[in-house]
Amino acid sequence: MRVLVTGADGFIGSAVVRQLLRANHEVAALVRGTQLKRLSDVAERIDRIDGDLSAADGAALRAIAAWRPEGCIHLAWYAEPGKYLEARENLAALRGSLALLDALIDGGCRQFVGAGTCAEYADSDRPFREDSPTAPKTLYAACKLGLCLAGEQLARQGLVNFAWGRIFYLYGVGEDPRRMVPALVRALLQDQPFDATPGEQVRDYLHVDDVARAFVTLLLQRASGIYNIASAQPLSIAELMRRIGRSVGKEHLIRLGAVPYRNWEPPFISGENDRLRALGWSPAVTFETGIADVVAHWRAAGAS
Repeated sequence: MRVLVTGADGFIGSAVVRQLLRANHEVAALVRGTQLKRLSDVAERIDRIDGDLSAADGAALRAIAAWRPEGCIHLAWYAEPGKYLEARENLAALRGSLALLDALIDGGCRQFVGAGTCAEYADSDRPFREDSPTAPKTLYAACKLGLCLAGEQLARQGLVNFAWGRIFYLYGVGEDPRRMVPALVRALLQDQPFDATPGEQVRDYLHVDDVARAFVTLLLQRASGIYNIASAQPLSIAELMRRIGRSVGKEHLIRLGAVPYRNWEPPFISGENDRLRALGWSPAVTFETGIADVVAHWRAAGAS
Protein backbone atom coordinates (compact mmCIF):
# COMPACT_ATOMS: atom_id res chain seq x y z
CA MET A 1 0.00 0.00 0.00
CA ARG A 2 1.12 3.58 -0.66
CA VAL A 3 0.91 5.24 2.76
CA LEU A 4 1.42 8.85 3.80
CA VAL A 5 2.49 9.33 7.41
CA THR A 6 2.38 12.79 8.96
CA GLY A 7 4.41 13.36 12.10
CA ALA A 8 6.63 10.58 10.76
CA ASP A 9 9.70 11.62 12.76
CA GLY A 10 7.78 11.81 16.03
CA PHE A 11 7.67 9.36 18.93
CA ILE A 12 4.74 7.38 17.52
CA GLY A 13 5.28 8.25 13.87
CA SER A 14 8.78 6.81 13.67
CA ALA A 15 7.53 3.51 15.12
CA VAL A 16 4.65 3.49 12.61
CA VAL A 17 7.00 4.10 9.67
CA ARG A 18 9.35 1.31 10.73
CA GLN A 19 6.47 -1.15 10.97
CA LEU A 20 5.18 -0.17 7.54
CA LEU A 21 8.63 -0.50 5.98
CA ARG A 22 9.16 -3.91 7.58
CA ALA A 23 5.95 -5.02 5.85
CA ASN A 24 7.22 -3.60 2.52
CA HIS A 25 4.67 -0.83 2.17
CA GLU A 26 5.58 2.28 0.20
CA VAL A 27 5.87 5.23 2.59
CA ALA A 28 5.88 8.99 2.15
CA ALA A 29 6.59 11.24 5.13
CA LEU A 30 5.36 14.79 5.52
CA VAL A 31 8.37 16.54 7.03
CA ARG A 32 8.54 20.00 8.58
CA GLY A 33 12.09 21.29 8.69
CA THR A 34 13.73 18.18 10.14
CA GLN A 35 16.08 15.61 8.69
CA LEU A 36 14.13 12.56 9.88
CA LYS A 37 16.51 12.15 12.81
CA ARG A 38 14.65 9.22 14.34
CA LEU A 39 14.54 7.54 10.91
CA SER A 40 18.00 8.40 9.60
CA ASP A 41 18.91 4.75 9.08
CA VAL A 42 15.90 4.14 6.78
CA ALA A 43 15.52 7.61 5.26
CA GLU A 44 16.52 6.41 1.80
CA ARG A 45 13.45 4.15 1.76
CA ILE A 46 11.04 7.01 2.46
CA ASP A 47 9.61 9.50 -0.03
CA ARG A 48 9.91 12.90 1.61
CA ILE A 49 7.31 15.65 1.20
CA ASP A 50 8.38 18.94 2.79
CA GLY A 51 5.71 21.14 4.28
CA ASP A 52 3.86 22.46 7.32
CA LEU A 53 0.14 21.73 7.63
CA SER A 54 -0.32 24.32 10.37
CA ALA A 55 0.94 27.04 8.00
CA ALA A 56 -1.65 26.29 5.31
CA ASP A 57 1.13 25.04 3.03
CA GLY A 58 -0.57 24.78 -0.35
CA ALA A 59 2.53 23.40 -2.07
CA ALA A 60 2.73 20.51 0.41
CA LEU A 61 -0.96 19.73 -0.02
CA ARG A 62 -0.57 19.66 -3.80
CA ALA A 63 2.46 17.38 -3.46
CA ILE A 64 0.45 15.03 -1.24
CA ALA A 65 -2.39 14.85 -3.76
CA ALA A 66 0.13 14.26 -6.56
CA TRP A 67 1.81 11.40 -4.64
CA ARG A 68 -1.65 9.75 -4.54
CA PRO A 69 -1.49 7.80 -1.29
CA GLU A 70 -3.91 4.92 -0.87
CA GLY A 71 -3.91 5.44 2.89
CA CYS A 72 -2.83 8.03 5.45
CA ILE A 73 -1.91 7.80 9.13
CA HIS A 74 -2.17 11.36 10.43
CA LEU A 75 -0.14 11.93 13.59
CA ALA A 76 1.24 15.46 13.16
CA TRP A 77 0.06 17.92 15.82
CA TYR A 78 1.49 20.56 18.14
CA ALA A 79 2.53 18.67 21.30
CA GLU A 80 5.24 20.52 23.23
CA PRO A 81 5.15 19.24 26.85
CA GLY A 82 3.88 21.82 29.30
CA LYS A 83 2.42 24.05 26.58
CA TYR A 84 0.23 22.10 24.18
CA LEU A 85 -2.94 21.70 26.25
CA GLU A 86 -4.12 25.30 25.88
CA ALA A 87 -1.91 26.52 23.02
CA ARG A 88 -3.58 28.31 20.12
CA GLU A 89 -1.40 26.21 17.83
CA ASN A 90 -4.11 23.57 18.28
CA LEU A 91 -6.42 25.67 16.10
CA ALA A 92 -3.86 25.77 13.30
CA ALA A 93 -3.39 21.99 13.63
CA LEU A 94 -7.15 21.50 13.28
CA ARG A 95 -7.36 23.70 10.19
CA GLY A 96 -4.33 22.03 8.63
CA SER A 97 -5.71 18.57 9.33
CA LEU A 98 -8.98 19.32 7.55
CA ALA A 99 -7.04 20.77 4.61
CA LEU A 100 -4.96 17.58 4.56
CA LEU A 101 -8.09 15.44 4.38
CA ASP A 102 -9.33 17.53 1.48
CA ALA A 103 -6.03 17.02 -0.35
CA LEU A 104 -6.15 13.28 0.32
CA ILE A 105 -9.65 13.10 -1.17
CA ASP A 106 -8.41 14.99 -4.23
CA GLY A 107 -5.54 12.49 -4.54
CA GLY A 108 -7.83 9.46 -4.46
CA CYS A 109 -6.96 8.27 -0.94
CA ARG A 110 -9.49 5.80 0.46
CA GLN A 111 -8.31 5.23 4.06
CA PHE A 112 -7.65 7.90 6.69
CA VAL A 113 -6.49 7.06 10.22
CA GLY A 114 -6.29 9.97 12.66
CA ALA A 115 -4.77 10.26 16.13
CA GLY A 116 -7.20 11.29 18.84
CA THR A 117 -6.83 11.42 22.62
CA CYS A 118 -8.49 9.92 25.67
CA ALA A 119 -8.88 13.52 26.89
CA GLU A 120 -11.84 13.84 24.52
CA TYR A 121 -13.93 11.83 27.00
CA ALA A 122 -15.89 13.22 29.94
CA ASP A 123 -14.51 12.33 33.37
CA SER A 124 -15.61 8.93 34.64
CA ASP A 125 -14.70 6.42 37.33
CA ARG A 126 -15.13 3.55 34.87
CA PRO A 127 -13.10 2.52 31.79
CA PHE A 128 -14.04 4.48 28.68
CA ARG A 129 -15.84 2.82 25.81
CA GLU A 130 -15.81 4.33 22.35
CA ASP A 131 -19.42 5.45 22.88
CA SER A 132 -18.70 7.07 26.27
CA PRO A 133 -19.75 10.74 26.55
CA THR A 134 -17.24 13.35 25.41
CA ALA A 135 -16.50 16.61 27.24
CA PRO A 136 -13.02 17.96 26.48
CA LYS A 137 -11.56 20.29 29.12
CA THR A 138 -8.65 21.74 27.12
CA LEU A 139 -8.26 23.42 23.76
CA TYR A 140 -6.08 20.49 22.66
CA ALA A 141 -8.77 17.91 23.39
CA ALA A 142 -11.52 20.11 21.93
CA CYS A 143 -9.64 20.50 18.64
CA LYS A 144 -8.97 16.77 18.50
CA LEU A 145 -12.66 16.03 19.00
CA GLY A 146 -13.49 18.69 16.41
CA LEU A 147 -11.30 16.92 13.86
CA CYS A 148 -12.94 13.61 14.70
CA LEU A 149 -16.45 14.99 14.15
CA ALA A 150 -15.80 17.22 11.13
CA GLY A 151 -13.31 14.84 9.54
CA GLU A 152 -15.72 11.94 9.70
CA GLN A 153 -18.34 13.95 7.79
CA LEU A 154 -15.84 15.28 5.26
CA ALA A 155 -14.50 11.76 4.67
CA ARG A 156 -18.01 10.43 4.20
CA GLN A 157 -18.64 13.00 1.47
CA GLY A 158 -15.35 12.04 -0.20
CA LEU A 159 -16.01 8.27 0.07
CA VAL A 160 -13.03 7.76 2.39
CA ASN A 161 -12.94 5.32 5.31
CA PHE A 162 -12.30 7.37 8.45
CA ALA A 163 -10.82 5.70 11.54
CA TRP A 164 -10.06 7.59 14.74
CA GLY A 165 -7.65 6.09 17.28
CA ARG A 166 -7.94 7.62 20.75
CA ILE A 167 -4.54 7.28 22.40
CA PHE A 168 -4.36 6.84 26.16
CA TYR A 169 -0.97 6.99 27.92
CA LEU A 170 2.21 5.68 26.32
CA TYR A 171 5.89 5.22 26.99
CA GLY A 172 8.98 3.75 25.33
CA VAL A 173 12.43 4.51 23.96
CA GLY A 174 12.42 7.84 22.13
CA GLU A 175 9.88 9.61 24.33
CA ASP A 176 10.47 13.30 25.04
CA PRO A 177 12.79 13.32 28.11
CA ARG A 178 10.60 15.96 29.79
CA ARG A 179 7.72 13.51 30.15
CA MET A 180 7.16 11.52 33.33
CA VAL A 181 8.58 8.07 32.56
CA PRO A 182 11.90 9.15 31.03
CA ALA A 183 12.25 12.00 33.55
CA LEU A 184 11.87 9.52 36.41
CA VAL A 185 14.29 7.00 34.89
CA ARG A 186 16.92 9.68 34.25
CA ALA A 187 16.64 11.06 37.78
CA LEU A 188 17.03 7.64 39.37
CA LEU A 189 20.01 6.72 37.19
CA GLN A 190 21.67 9.94 38.36
CA ASP A 191 20.90 9.14 42.04
CA GLN A 192 18.61 12.15 42.25
CA PRO A 193 15.37 12.23 44.26
CA PHE A 194 12.20 12.47 42.19
CA ASP A 195 9.35 14.55 43.62
CA ALA A 196 5.89 13.28 42.69
CA THR A 197 2.24 13.59 43.65
CA PRO A 198 0.79 10.96 46.03
CA GLY A 199 0.21 8.92 42.88
CA GLU A 200 -3.28 7.63 43.60
CA GLN A 201 -4.47 8.70 40.15
CA VAL A 202 -5.01 5.72 37.83
CA ARG A 203 -3.79 5.66 34.23
CA ASP A 204 -3.67 3.30 31.26
CA TYR A 205 -0.15 2.93 29.82
CA LEU A 206 0.74 1.20 26.56
CA HIS A 207 4.14 0.74 24.88
CA VAL A 208 4.74 2.93 21.83
CA ASP A 209 5.31 -0.11 19.59
CA ASP A 210 1.87 -1.44 20.51
CA VAL A 211 0.38 2.00 19.83
CA ALA A 212 2.06 2.04 16.42
CA ARG A 213 0.77 -1.44 15.62
CA ALA A 214 -2.72 -0.27 16.51
CA PHE A 215 -2.55 2.53 13.94
CA VAL A 216 -1.16 0.20 11.29
CA THR A 217 -3.93 -2.30 12.07
CA LEU A 218 -6.60 0.37 11.62
CA LEU A 219 -5.03 1.27 8.28
CA LEU A 220 -4.64 -2.22 6.86
CA GLN A 221 -8.03 -3.44 8.11
CA ARG A 222 -9.73 -0.50 6.37
CA ALA A 223 -11.34 0.38 9.66
CA SER A 224 -13.99 3.05 10.20
CA GLY A 225 -15.16 4.70 13.40
CA ILE A 226 -13.60 5.32 16.82
CA TYR A 227 -11.16 2.94 18.51
CA ASN A 228 -9.51 3.17 21.92
CA ILE A 229 -5.77 2.57 21.76
CA ALA A 230 -5.38 1.42 25.34
CA SER A 231 -3.95 -1.43 27.38
CA ALA A 232 -7.18 -1.94 29.38
CA GLN A 233 -4.84 -2.56 32.35
CA PRO A 234 -5.30 0.43 34.70
CA LEU A 235 -2.42 1.15 37.03
CA SER A 236 -1.91 3.79 39.71
CA ILE A 237 0.88 6.27 39.10
CA ALA A 238 2.37 5.32 42.47
CA GLU A 239 2.58 1.65 41.47
CA LEU A 240 3.96 2.55 38.03
CA MET A 241 6.71 4.62 39.67
CA ARG A 242 7.49 1.90 42.20
CA ARG A 243 7.90 -0.64 39.39
CA ILE A 244 10.28 1.70 37.60
CA GLY A 245 12.13 2.33 40.85
CA ARG A 246 12.53 -1.39 41.48
CA SER A 247 13.78 -1.94 37.92
CA VAL A 248 16.57 0.58 38.56
CA GLY A 249 17.11 -0.53 42.16
CA LYS A 250 16.45 2.94 43.56
CA GLU A 251 12.79 2.98 44.62
CA HIS A 252 13.78 4.87 47.78
CA LEU A 253 14.53 8.02 45.72
CA ILE A 254 10.89 8.42 44.66
CA ARG A 255 9.20 10.97 46.96
CA LEU A 256 5.48 10.33 46.58
CA GLY A 257 3.38 13.18 47.97
CA ALA A 258 6.13 15.77 47.64
CA VAL A 259 4.06 17.84 45.19
CA PRO A 260 0.28 18.39 45.00
CA TYR A 261 -2.03 17.13 42.29
CA ARG A 262 -2.65 19.49 39.40
CA ASN A 263 -6.07 21.14 39.46
CA TRP A 264 -7.24 19.60 36.18
CA GLU A 265 -5.98 16.09 36.86
CA PRO A 266 -8.76 13.45 36.75
CA PRO A 267 -8.47 10.56 39.23
CA PHE A 268 -9.16 7.74 36.74
CA ILE A 269 -8.35 7.27 33.04
CA SER A 270 -8.48 3.85 31.42
CA GLY A 271 -10.03 2.46 28.27
CA GLU A 272 -11.64 -0.69 26.97
CA ASN A 273 -10.01 -2.04 23.82
CA ASP A 274 -12.42 -4.75 22.64
CA ARG A 275 -13.12 -2.99 19.32
CA LEU A 276 -9.43 -2.86 18.47
CA ARG A 277 -8.85 -6.45 19.57
CA ALA A 278 -11.65 -7.54 17.23
CA LEU A 279 -9.44 -6.41 14.33
CA GLY A 280 -6.70 -8.82 15.39
CA TRP A 281 -4.59 -6.43 17.51
CA SER A 282 -3.39 -7.17 21.02
CA PRO A 283 -0.59 -5.71 23.18
CA ALA A 284 2.72 -7.49 22.62
CA VAL A 285 5.15 -5.63 24.92
CA THR A 286 4.90 -6.25 28.66
CA PHE A 287 5.43 -3.33 31.01
CA GLU A 288 8.50 -5.03 32.50
CA THR A 289 10.11 -5.51 29.08
CA GLY A 290 9.23 -2.00 27.92
CA ILE A 291 10.61 -0.33 31.03
CA ALA A 292 13.77 -2.45 30.89
CA ASP A 293 14.37 -1.13 27.37
CA VAL A 294 13.83 2.47 28.51
CA VAL A 295 16.23 2.03 31.44
CA ALA A 296 18.85 0.40 29.18
CA HIS A 297 18.52 3.25 26.69
CA TRP A 298 19.07 5.98 29.25
CA ARG A 299 21.83 4.05 31.00
CA ALA A 300 23.67 3.79 27.68
CA ALA A 301 23.05 7.50 27.03
CA GLY A 302 24.46 8.40 30.45
CA ALA A 303 20.99 9.62 31.53
CA SER A 304 21.92 13.01 30.08
